Amino acid sequence: MSRLVVVSNRVAPIEEGKATAGGLAVGVLDALRKSGGIWFGWNGETVKENGPAKTQTKDNIDYVTFGLTKRDYDHYYRGFSNATLWPIFHYRIDLARYNREEYDGYRRVNMAMAERLKPLLKTDDIIWVHDYHLIPFAEACRMLGIRNRIGFFLHIPFPAPEILTAIPPHNELLKTLCFYDLIGFQTDTDQLAFQDYITREVRGVLEKDGSLTAYGHNFRVGVYPIGVMPDVIQKQAESYRTRRQFISRSIEGVPYKTIVSVDRLDYSKGLVERFQAFEKLLEHFPEHHRAVQFVQIAPSSRADVVSYQNIRRQLESHAGHINGHFSELDWTPIRYLNKSYDRRTVMGLFRSSDVGLVTPLRDGMNLVAKEYVAAQDPENPGVLVLSRFAGAARELNSALIVNPYDHVGMAEALDRALRMPLEERKSRYEDMMRVIRKADLASWRDNFLRDLRAFSSKALVQSIETKDAAGEEVDSKQKVAL
Repeated sequence: MSRLVVVSNRVAPIEEGKATAGGLAVGVLDALRKSGGIWFGWNGETVKENGPAKTQTKDNIDYVTFGLTKRDYDHYYRGFSNATLWPIFHYRIDLARYNREEYDGYRRVNMAMAERLKPLLKTDDIIWVHDYHLIPFAEACRMLGIRNRIGFFLHIPFPAPEILTAIPPHNELLKTLCFYDLIGFQTDTDQLAFQDYITREVRGVLEKDGSLTAYGHNFRVGVYPIGVMPDVIQKQAESYRTRRQFISRSIEGVPYKTIVSVDRLDYSKGLVERFQAFEKLLEHFPEHHRAVQFVQIAPSSRADVVSYQNIRRQLESHAGHINGHFSELDWTPIRYLNKSYDRRTVMGLFRSSDVGLVTPLRDGMNLVAKEYVAAQDPENPGVLVLSRFAGAARELNSALIVNPYDHVGMAEALDRALRMPLEERKSRYEDMMRVIRKADLASWRDNFLRDLRAFSSKALVQSIETKDAAGEEVDSKQKVAL
């Protein structure tokens, strides 16, 4: 079996006893263990000067990591990736900035990563590249003569062409994306937005077999909604023993009902709008006073970016305003926690809450929504209130779907969720669990890698034969491997 080489912005080896590092980590670790392979990327550290990569081997996986210089960090990560691509891909042009030097640094780091990876590759390795930090990575590999199959999966949304063209070098950027053999998206909406750009902006062609041809390259696109591991989540949730003691007290022996949200502190998550909706709930439905508690966990992210500092100040101000206005001596309506917790605690928190509130302004998938449902007690499940702008809403249509820009509408959905009878809660839960089990994390991974192997071998042979005809030197071993 050919090895799998996973390339991502960050590499986070999972140590025994520590929390899982998230959907990407869980999704690829099993595949890496089975086939053997490499997980390659940045270690999260900044260094004074570039040095050799470090390799740590565990469970048949080589974790190959390296640091970034302060200049590379500022240009590639803090700059173009998170100050340009992230806001624009999440439809926040107002928060985006473009700097040519940062874009050049983004391209430079991608090339440097490809140069580091090349000596580690075998001719039959399958390369799976993840997310927006690495859009130009395949082009860099091809420029270095790497002919392995290379697939790309975008974890965040893909914007409509009218939004994407706000990036000054959008045409050059999308050209680099077309060097991949397979490009995967979370939803059909994302795939259609990409195809719309390719066919309208650059006059690309949608072929009869479903592949695309653009910029002289033929490649495939597909929809691969990322999932979770429901049985693992159930066990984690069941093993959490303190239950409501962690999140709820009671008034006269009756426990508060609990609304829970867990998000990374980010403007795309709709946190301010969520606090405003909870305030509307208390204003419009006073019967919930001293009966409901909202727990928001939002650990800081990218603390050195001004827009993230602003969102933290806004949330602290809103939480203080709501608690100051509505609190009683024996009741505080909002518990806002700007810190992280291990996965077992979070899954237990999900299981013991009455409502899961997941309302991003724009999100590729949002695994928190699926984790919340998977963690529920089948005999007494909570209710998921979900933004229509989360990719998960395309699958979990038995959730209460809301528009996060409509604060009163969200408040009405929360009221309905808090009042929902048991039979309706169970019916909605069972519908969503059928979807989650059918499209779990293993299905996402296996479907993508199956399609990458099926299409890329033909495309690569054609590419190499074309180069041979042009008189370019080709490694015969690569032909044999294909």
